[in-house]
This record gives sequence, structure tokens and C-alpha cells, in this order.
Amino acid sequence: MTEITKHEPTTIYIKPPVGLAALNLRDLWIYRELVFFMIWRDIKVRYKQTMLGGLWAIIQPVMTMVIFTFLFNRGILNVESGGIPYPIFSYTGLLPWGLFVAALNQASRSLTSNHNMITKIYFPRLILPVSSVLGGLVDFAIAFVVLIFLMIYYKVTPSWGSLWTLPLFLLLAIVTALGVSLWLSAINVQYRDVNYALPFLTQFWLFITPVVYASTGFSLKMQLIYALNPMAGVVNGFRWALLGEGNGPDATLWVSVAVALLLLFSGLFYFRNMEKTFADTI
Repeated sequence: MTEITKHEPTTIYIKPPVGLAALNLRDLWIYRELVFFMIWRDIKVRYKQTMLGGLWAIIQPVMTMVIFTFLFNRGILNVESGGIPYPIFSYTGLLPWGLFVAALNQASRSLTSNHNMITKIYFPRLILPVSSVLGGLVDFAIAFVVLIFLMIYYKVTPSWGSLWTLPLFLLLAIVTALGVSLWLSAINVQYRDVNYALPFLTQFWLFITPVVYASTGFSLKMQLIYALNPMAGVVNGFRWALLGEGNGPDATLWVSVAVALLLLFSGLFYFRNMEKTFADTI
């Protein structure tokens, strides 16, 4: 006769992940093919049934540059550009700014515009704002070609010693855009006021970002306060990396980096915390 051995039941405690583990950022790698598909879909939808297609990525910043040149350099105000031709000065600031604004416009509405997917199938919701932000890099690359031609036309030599830092400032622009977009997209699910507030927000943000003017003329104390706007660090960094204009990386840049990282991680935690209510609220 076989003797039956009795075992005490084992209790397994399941604890929710805490800290960075709670963000489940590994899902972005697992679903990386979906991220690429969503980026490609956003690009196709953006220019679907348009006559000019990708040319809009050039027309918008070029026309804005022309208007800024006549208003702020040859018209009402005589804005100093540090010896750099003003069209190049303003266009260099418009490049990262255009990426930032496009990311906010697309990513903040990414959840509500994809409500059918959210309510029917499971996938990491974080993919939607991330793909919207990264999709703007295509327009950025197209618009960057215009800057190359402008530098050739005005015979402006790039700052070869600092040019290698340009991808780092581009990364800072993406981090800033993604951090703000995570907040706005999650809030927009519950409060559609974001759609009405966004144009005012971007317009106000433009005035406090040195796109049409240089911030180097401010006092050091004022520049540190100014750097609380991470896009100020991005625009100043772009000009320094490409044209050698400005003081280069200093304390103000690290203030902008710290604020950008704060926006990103706080946005990630807020987005993940609200994610479980998206399907019911949207």
C-alpha cells in the first residue's frame, strides 16, 4: 500500500511592481513591430488625399521663416542674430520647435482618435503617443534638407566641433515632446478641453522659447529661470551644435535636461496610472 505524503499548502503572494518596473517599458520592445506599423500608418494618414504630400513638411517652416524674417529682422523689430543670417537663425530654431508642436498635436489626440482600438483589443496604450511623437522625425528630416541648402546659399559653415552633439539635442526634444504628450493624451481622455487649450498652449510656449530671438543677452539668473522651459535648452542647443552660436552646454542646459526628464517620468507614471480607465472613459 502506497503511503500518501501530505504537503502543507504553499501561499504565493503576488505583489504589484513598484518604481520603474511598474512602467512596463519592456512592452515597447515586445510590441516593436506594432510601433513601426503605427508610425507608418500615421505618416500615410497625415498626407492622404493631399496634392503636395510631404512638401508640407517644407512649406510650413519655410513660410514661417519668411514671415519671422520680415517681422523681426527687417520690419518692426531688429532682432540680433549674433552675426548669423537671420533666415538661418530662425529656421534652426523652427526645426526642433516644429517637431515639438507636431508631436503635441498628434500625440495628445492619439488615444481619442484610436478609441475603437482601445475598446476592442489589448495592446500597450503607451504605443499610441510614442508612435505619434516618433512619426514627426520624418517631417523633421525632410525640413532639415532645406537648412542644408540655406547654409550653402548663405555660405555658412557648420560648427564641426559641436555638430556631433546634434543627435543629443534631438533626443532632448523627443523626451520633452513625449513627456508633455503623455500628460496631455491621458488628460484628454477624460477632459476634451485639451483640444481647445492646445493651440493657446503652443502659441504661449512659442513666445517663451528663443525661436525668433536669442536668449544669450539675458543675465545668468534670468537664463537659469528661462531654462525651466526645456525647449529653450533644445533650441539653444540646436543653434550651438549647428552654427556655434551661444555659449554651448552650461548650467542652463542641465536645468532644461532635468525638467525634461521630470516631465517624461512623471508623464509615464501618470499615463500608466490612468491607463486602466481609458477603455471605460473614452
